[in-house]
Amino acid sequence: MTAPLKERLETAFLAPDAERLLGARSAFAPLASSPQANRIGNALLWPLAVIMVIHRVFFLAINGSVTDDFSTVFFALKRFRDGAPVYSENYQFVDPHYLYNPGATLLLSPMGLLDHFFLSRTLFICGNAAAIILALALLTRMFGASLKSMAFPLAITGAFLTEAVKNTLVFANINGVLLLVFVGFLWALLSGRNVLAGVLIGLAILVKPLFIPLLFLPLVRMQWSTLITGVAVPAVFNLAGWFFVPGASDYWTVTTPYLKEVRDYSNSSLPGIMAYFGAPGWLQNVLFVVFALAVAAGVILLLRVRRADPLAWACATAGLLLAGVFFLSSLGQMYYSMMLFPLVFACIRVPSLGANPMVWLGFILCLFPAKWDSDRWRDYGRWLNFFESTAGWAILILALSTTAVAWYYLGRKAPRTSLSDA
Repeated sequence: MTAPLKERLETAFLAPDAERLLGARSAFAPLASSPQANRIGNALLWPLAVIMVIHRVFFLAINGSVTDDFSTVFFALKRFRDGAPVYSENYQFVDPHYLYNPGATLLLSPMGLLDHFFLSRTLFICGNAAAIILALALLTRMFGASLKSMAFPLAITGAFLTEAVKNTLVFANINGVLLLVFVGFLWALLSGRNVLAGVLIGLAILVKPLFIPLLFLPLVRMQWSTLITGVAVPAVFNLAGWFFVPGASDYWTVTTPYLKEVRDYSNSSLPGIMAYFGAPGWLQNVLFVVFALAVAAGVILLLRVRRADPLAWACATAGLLLAGVFFLSSLGQMYYSMMLFPLVFACIRVPSLGANPMVWLGFILCLFPAKWDSDRWRDYGRWLNFFESTAGWAILILALSTTAVAWYYLGRKAPRTSLSDA
């Protein structure tokens, strides 16, 4: 690609007043650098953060729950090590199943080296907790605050209060590590470490294909080595897994058809809620198209600020894409919302995003746990327990897309109007 053409593409569809569209930067970084605020904030927040981590990890998570994501992975990797078929489960049961592809099985295989189940699970939980904290540390630095400021313990406390972190640790799944890989991808992408960014997003896609839409970010930035590496990593691992994983063909013939099914339990996606209530197919199709168009419109219109604030643009676009995947795919779990943490940081940074109360309502519904059990409102409470995250993702999609559309029209029609409340 010639330099003039690349330059024209990089500057195409930019808002001429993008800095004003984004608004003045928030008080997050200045507040975090205030000596007096830090002394008081750290004195309060570090003990709270430590207590939250200890409670979540060594009491709730180690105790576990009926839902146990670790056992299926542990015993599947044991089968891999012993040369037995990996995909040999009965998918008629509603218990958690081993759903990782052959390439991810190869990547995760070192987890099967330890024979002691309790030790392996404990180390896995601690590793995920550490990964979440490291991801929050990296986000704190990316958004301009020092790790010595109160911003870091505030982020830890807020994160460990969420349903997403709590259940990731209690269920003992890999989402904490994936959050670190995802945040690492954003950091590498924006700092020009193209191959590293490609490796990281490729590994994330390998373990959970829901990250595939994030390849849009290097595509738009024309970071071709990131894009190529991001596609090559899962392809190479899966090719190797085809030869090394016992019964790898069963993944494509048995597991993949199961993954395509929409289950009507423990499923917070739009198809899941439609299946739960037995809604007509036409209604699901209409809602799918409406929200898919909302995601597409928001992603396209956010491109106008990609040069003015690459960090906020990347986090907002990634958050919108992921919320769309959670909401529209065949399976959505509330704890997936942990991947929206970079979006939370972006909304704190950009007043014209964070000033919208609907954005925060969306975050509250899909991140913070609330038990809606009621003797008087029994059915409604049960539905809210199941589908509050569905509402949260839907509200986030609409709020973010509406803000992007408002930026577009206000920027065109009233370029001198203050847009901090858009």
